[in-house]
Amino acid sequence: MALVIAKWSNVRVGIQSALGADKAISAITKANPATVSATAHGFTQADFILMDDIEGMFQLDSRVFRVEANASPPDANSFSLESENSTLYDTFVSGNAKLVTFGTNMRSAVGLTANGGDSTFLDATTIHDNIRKQIPGLPNAISYAFENIWDPADGALQAMKEASDNQAQRAIKFLFAGGQVVVFSGFVDCTLLPLGTAQEIVKCNVTFTMNGRPTIYATS
Repeated sequence: MALVIAKWSNVRVGIQSALGADKAISAITKANPATVSATAHGFTQADFILMDDIEGMFQLDSRVFRVEANASPPDANSFSLESENSTLYDTFVSGNAKLVTFGTNMRSAVGLTANGGDSTFLDATTIHDNIRKQIPGLPNAISYAFENIWDPADGALQAMKEASDNQAQRAIKFLFAGGQVVVFSGFVDCTLLPLGTAQEIVKCNVTFTMNGRPTIYATS
């Protein structure tokens, strides 16, 4: 299969504009894909949902997923998380799912950088060893730092400023021209302060710090 090369061109960045009510989850299978039991959930194929307050199967907590449309389409009381293999995950205890609406589009980004995601390592060396041993600890939080053209009247920047002021989480979706999708949920930092240098375009910074891990799909 030929390598698919993506470009930072014609990329749509959607921001959560609405979050549905809690749909209580009664069970999640350890399978590929993971199947979620939730009575009268109301989700349809290709919906994006936020897994919230997940206890037990912590690998899914605070993450955004797409509802499986093909291999295991949803029925009235269950749905599957597209391409999510939960076979080796911990056992589910409780949690909720919420429908995410990406109704706000960011149109001012000119660049972005990512940080974090790397694991800290814990020293497991004993007095019996002759070389140090380390095991993975918790991964560091992942953040995306956007550089944006400054326009205080822009609806997306206003929405991010509001989320930042209220310390509210928002779900974010990248949709690349080739169909690849990246979704995640996190906290927003946006002061809307103008930045820059003489005779250059005025810009401002927006940072998203993920609460949980991103979910990536090869096709839209």
